[in-house]
Amino acid sequence: MKTSLAIVALLFTTSFSASAQEPTHKDPLLDRLTGNWILQDTIAGHETTHDIESEWVLNHEYLRFHEISREKNAQGQPAYEAIVFIEWDEASNEYKCLWLDSTGGGGLSNPIAQGKRGNDEITFLFKDKDDKNGGIHTTFAYNKAADTWSWLIDNESGGKLTSFARVKLTRK
Repeated sequence: MKTSLAIVALLFTTSFSASAQEPTHKDPLLDRLTGNWILQDTIAGHETTHDIESEWVLNHEYLRFHEISREKNAQGQPAYEAIVFIEWDEASNEYKCLWLDSTGGGGLSNPIAQGKRGNDEITFLFKDKDDKNGGIHTTFAYNKAADTWSWLIDNESGGKLTSFARVKLTRK
């Protein structure tokens, strides 16, 4: 009996371990965002350049990107830095995004933005906890011909959108 239980436990552990190694979520659009990128153009009215490294992590469950500005603050540190996780949730037929950055914290107070896909773009809405009619609209739009991404970021307040960022990602 002990031998039978040991064999069953070994088979269960082996099959669980093997299945845990296979990528579970595949999204061709997010796959195109992997790699090393240079982000350039305008954020908050200022020209900027950031470096982005993007890869699948945690068994291909999440796309993680690490964004670091080349501009420095008074202490010599990057003026902006972010770590972002994006996943495709098949059950809800939407993307989900956690965006943590160096703009003063609070990324975990309203942590998850939902995103919808339209052709070769994903639009996220990050809800503002203090303004029920506001938030941040972030659109990632892929250009197949040029293999580039455009990011459009608009702030919403009282139903009105204001442009915050218009940037382009090109491969390094």
